[in-house]
Amino acid sequence: MRDFSNDLNDLRRRVDEASVYLKVAAGKERMIDLEVDVARPDLWDDQDNAKKVNAEYARLKTDLEDFRQLASSVEDLEVLHEMAREVDDETQEPELERGISLAQSKLDALELRSLFTGVHDEADAIVQINAKDGGVDAQDWSEMLLRMFTRWAERKAFAIEVGDISLGTEAGILSADFTVRGRYAYGMLTSERGTHRLVRISPFDNQGRRQTSFATIQVWPVLDDLDVEINESDIRMEVFRASGAGGQHVNKTSSAVRLIHEPTGLVASSQQERSQLQNRENALKRLRTMVAARIEEEREQELRTIAGKSATVGWGSQIRSYVMQPYQMVKDVRTDIESGNIAGVLDGDLDLFMEGFLRWRRANSES
Repeated sequence: MRDFSNDLNDLRRRVDEASVYLKVAAGKERMIDLEVDVARPDLWDDQDNAKKVNAEYARLKTDLEDFRQLASSVEDLEVLHEMAREVDDETQEPELERGISLAQSKLDALELRSLFTGVHDEADAIVQINAKDGGVDAQDWSEMLLRMFTRWAERKAFAIEVGDISLGTEAGILSADFTVRGRYAYGMLTSERGTHRLVRISPFDNQGRRQTSFATIQVWPVLDDLDVEINESDIRMEVFRASGAGGQHVNKTSSAVRLIHEPTGLVASSQQERSQLQNRENALKRLRTMVAARIEEEREQELRTIAGKSATVGWGSQIRSYVMQPYQMVKDVRTDIESGNIAGVLDGDLDLFMEGFLRWRRANSES
């Protein structure tokens, strides 16, 4: 009978570590309070608060149950192993191998959560793409990035709500902003903030020359309970015809709204609703979130400066290169992580780079 002691000891160690980074003990205490709250007959008198309480309750209940099942399965494997070793029962080896492999996979997924150390990492995310240097190629590149993030969100079963897409002069897009809704959407998408560089033979160059194009990605968390007020005199509003789905109506009326916050230059748009007033309300919520995040960002930067720490990655910095010719390679310049499967990356396979960034971020924050 094969000895699985080392594998099982490793699983036990990882389960104990998961109990710490998942804050299981604190979660159980919090669950007691939440169970009281969700049972209150007047809970839905305040619908916004009720939704938050129920969402927290559902997430925490799932997390605790997942951990309980994992810990229980490891304990069962330990008992099975001990009994099989006592009677030298080799027939139990396949069952132990399957169980250990499954537990390892589940722990891998759990350990990813330990990388989400940011305050807002669990939040939904607002994303903006802007074409930069490279003319039509940069606009085409921006549209490719929009598709890449759309495909990534689909892989994660996340929802995407498009706020605005500004079409390019000849091809592609000048800009796009959208909201990605799903747990840890912001935490994962923080890895994409910065400048993305594409090198390829330009499909728009009659001489077939190689072209380098740039597009920037900005990401903000969707924040609740904002205490940030924006002066109406600081907002410039533009209306335009929606370019998304919605039938002929959206093309006949200028119901879509774009709000520009003059002091910061931040822009928020909405074109999902048929009513211009509703679109303005949606855009204003997005704008308030972006302004609040900018204020928080500046505060953190000031604290880093006071502490003598300078951020190595900032707005507008180049974070990743995508090379199609003369070879195929995607490389993150922060983590040095590479992939030769550029087609897969552009089709939304970003987990390697996102997880690598989260590990890099944690390592740098601890140093």
